[in-house]
Amino acid sequence: MDALGQKRDGRAWRPVPRYPLRKPREQPVCSPHINTFFAQAELIYTHTLCILGHIVDSQSHASLTATTGQSRKSVVNDQIAYLGDHSCKHLATILNPETPLRVFAVLDQQAYVHSGAKELIEHLFQQQITTRFTDFEPNPKLEDVTQGIELYRQAQAEIVVAIGGGTAMDMAKLIRTLSHSPDPEAVVRGESPIWASDVRFVAVPTTAGTGSEATQFAVVYIDGQKFSLDHPSLRPDIAIVDPQLMRTLPAAVTAATGLDAFCQAIESIWAVGATEESLRYASEAAALAFEHLPRATNNPDSESRAAMCHASYLAGKAINITRTTAAHALSYPLTSKYGVPHGFAVSVTLALMLAYNAAVTDEDCLDTRSARDVKHRIARILEILGANSVQEGCAAIASLLAKLGGPTSLSEAGIQTPQALRDLIAAVNVQRMSNNPRRTTPTALFELLSQAPEPTQRPKQAIAVSS
Repeated sequence: MDALGQKRDGRAWRPVPRYPLRKPREQPVCSPHINTFFAQAELIYTHTLCILGHIVDSQSHASLTATTGQSRKSVVNDQIAYLGDHSCKHLATILNPETPLRVFAVLDQQAYVHSGAKELIEHLFQQQITTRFTDFEPNPKLEDVTQGIELYRQAQAEIVVAIGGGTAMDMAKLIRTLSHSPDPEAVVRGESPIWASDVRFVAVPTTAGTGSEATQFAVVYIDGQKFSLDHPSLRPDIAIVDPQLMRTLPAAVTAATGLDAFCQAIESIWAVGATEESLRYASEAAALAFEHLPRATNNPDSESRAAMCHASYLAGKAINITRTTAAHALSYPLTSKYGVPHGFAVSVTLALMLAYNAAVTDEDCLDTRSARDVKHRIARILEILGANSVQEGCAAIASLLAKLGGPTSLSEAGIQTPQALRDLIAAVNVQRMSNNPRRTTPTALFELLSQAPEPTQRPKQAIAVSS
């Protein structure tokens, strides 16, 4: 047994115990678009025999979720996660040169080099039987996934390691899971079920924002159309979140990815699917991001980088439970049609949605716990923002965006005509809208989003974001 509590069995290794080892089931696990209830039931059943995982804080940075230097078990999540500076050292234990493994490495080549990951990790890959997949474009496309699947099958991998941003994470998730299906496109389109994989999966993010290392989601495009997969088998088994890999991130990338984490956390708090557990994760993530993102962007230091890594991971854990809501639903057309970086695309409607959701009533509330419960969670958000009213909360969000140099309104993001706004609303993800605590309609959204906030004065140090 090694330092991770893993028992070696020949050249393959698994948790002790995780769940009964098996080849891909002859019967499907469940559809990627199945009702959330059944997906959660499958997750609970699958993990009945598992040992609960650990969150290991490998540096002295204080965290509300884990005592510094100690491990913490999660009741729902059996994922092992290493957080903090020098966390990459744990990969040396996983990839033990004394018992080489067939490694399938999904690498964002540019991030692998410029983040410093190559310097820290390359020698480990050279000690294994490593197959590398680097030939893919930003935002996963099915044709790239298909090429990866072919290479993955040839490699007969015993472990998958993904290093990079959200695209690399999603590529690895898709390749590992869809490789068991004779028709990956049918799975993506929801016409065929997802098959489980027991090949271990290690995620090493080089950006702090997507939280993909903590989620069971993946995105893939077919002929420009976006498809989302959501299934427990997509989540990495191990996450290694090392702030050292974010030291060279450009300010614009730090801002955009950090805003994604902040918005995920805020939306998770008011989401219909919010639970006590998700609220703990989301509340700390939002507080960390709100406090540290401006400094991590404009004048980064080790503390702010580490805080944003924590925020990103916790926000990922939160939305893995709750999913996102209206601000995310509205963001995707802004990115695909107008080129607005995702984090900024989400953030430009966040304050408006805060005001909208704060006005929820029992008549238009989608949360079965009542409008009063939603308003209690809105009050929690205002406390995080240091605001005494919804108006002050909206102003705090606008001030944060101004410090980061990106667009602060839909108009600045490119939506400058009524027709452009109608097109944006028509393109939203309906499923994410249903997770918003207050019912939305195209008319209500048009009236809300037509509100033009006054331009916010930007600090001199604010970075400029190019799309």
